[in-house]
Amino acid sequence: MHLPVGKSREELKNVLHGLSVKNNIPDSGIKITLTGGYSEDGYSLKKPNLIITQKALSFSHNEFSKGLKLVTYEHQRQLPDVKTIDYLMAIWLKPFIAEKGADDVLYHKSGIVTECPRSNIFIVTNDDRIITPADNILKGVTRKHLIEVAKGKFVVEEKNVSIEDIVKAKEVFITSTTKQVLPVLQVDDHVIGNGKTGAITLWLKEQLSQLIGVVQ
Repeated sequence: MHLPVGKSREELKNVLHGLSVKNNIPDSGIKITLTGGYSEDGYSLKKPNLIITQKALSFSHNEFSKGLKLVTYEHQRQLPDVKTIDYLMAIWLKPFIAEKGADDVLYHKSGIVTECPRSNIFIVTNDDRIITPADNILKGVTRKHLIEVAKGKFVVEEKNVSIEDIVKAKEVFITSTTKQVLPVLQVDDHVIGNGKTGAITLWLKEQLSQLIGVVQ
């Protein structure tokens, strides 16, 4: 985004540590927001504002048990590899998602799947390979750690995933900081696998939970 942070990585680490100590919120999320600063015309870049907040996070076991239904929509986010607060399309699609009886939307471009608005997607093939899209996505932190965990037991590939791959998959799941690992049981009108949370998805959720220290 070409916005100077104004602090080194080490200085940011110290600020985050100090905030965590002062707030003492065990299971929490920290958000770092960098704006373009106070601009006379509301457009030109000035000295950026760095805002760091922390709030408690709650993890829903019911959501994992229920599983998710996703609906596909053709769209490509701007600057997809940058973590921004641009959720314009996702918010505009809220009525569409509700109309389809879905929990969230899954973006694709010409049939090649990318991501959900706030989460990454994975599939498990019939021969137990784990595949996740590689291009035109935000490579989330939870995605990164899940790949590392999965590589200890499975073949993991980062490459193009088509809607057809999703439909034929044995298991599908999404990952994010707040969702951790959530099974996807239906995409559009297609039921995934046997319509139940798969064993590999469950194993990965348990492994990731142990890694981040969340008590299940």
